[in-house]
Amino acid sequence: MDKHEGPDAGTIRLDDPWYDALAVDWGEGDCTGGEGGGAAPPRPAGSSEIYLEVQRSAAFQEVRGRYRGFVVPATAAFLLWYVAYVVAATAAPGFMARPVAGAVNVALLAGLGQFLSTFLLTWAYARHARLRRDRAALDLRWTVFEQERGRGRARNREAGR
Repeated sequence: MDKHEGPDAGTIRLDDPWYDALAVDWGEGDCTGGEGGGAAPPRPAGSSEIYLEVQRSAAFQEVRGRYRGFVVPATAAFLLWYVAYVVAATAAPGFMARPVAGAVNVALLAGLGQFLSTFLLTWAYARHARLRRDRAALDLRWTVFEQERGRGRARNREAGR
């Protein structure tokens, strides 16, 4: 997305695909509780085909592959680290009670390591998403937006005839 200069630089463009004003057409309906608040308006004809088409696309599969390529090993490593900590705490209490420096023992360091690894994993996930997936996902979203917009224009032209 391009940066905009001038007095309207901070405003949201209505043609921006990240603008989700109440996510119309997603089935939530009118949440105001007033009269007329029933089902959401029907989804434009053909929009589900667009999403199926995008899901089958190589670009979408690439984004999903990058996501899984990070999340699956990271989750497995973190769970292994957590289980190792719990098993060590229950099966090797003597080792966990071994002093390292003063009142600090192995168990305390391993417990603090759990917190540290959580923060590091969160940072690594955000960095990976920013560097390897966000741009491709935004491009996909623009593609869907443009396809829906193009089909809407075609429907309007046909309705005007």
